[in-house]
Amino acid sequence: MSAKRTRMRSYPADKLPKGRTNWERVDAMTEEEIMVTSPPELADLPDDFWENAVVVMPPPKEAISLRVDHDVLAWFRAQGTGYQTRMNAVLRSFMEATATAPKKRKAR
Repeated sequence: MSAKRTRMRSYPADKLPKGRTNWERVDAMTEEEIMVTSPPELADLPDDFWENAVVVMPPPKEAISLRVDHDVLAWFRAQGTGYQTRMNAVLRSFMEATATAPKKRKAR
């Protein structure tokens, strides 16, 4: 593996990458319309809920070469855009499930 480090991109303020949110539509919505489309668990948040919020950046990903069975890769790719993110989520879920589970002893 190379010792090359991955760097975060920095963009000038006028050239930030665009997301998929239709901000013109959001800006045109009234507070009532926003409340109707919001999940019910957000309805009763106290007014000061976001006062101490902190943005937490996810840790950077590491590019690797991974050998995967053809049918497994084909299945993930068939799920559409973001298949690598889903593969990472499946691996993370397995890691967390097995890291917290007590080790099984082998019968002798």
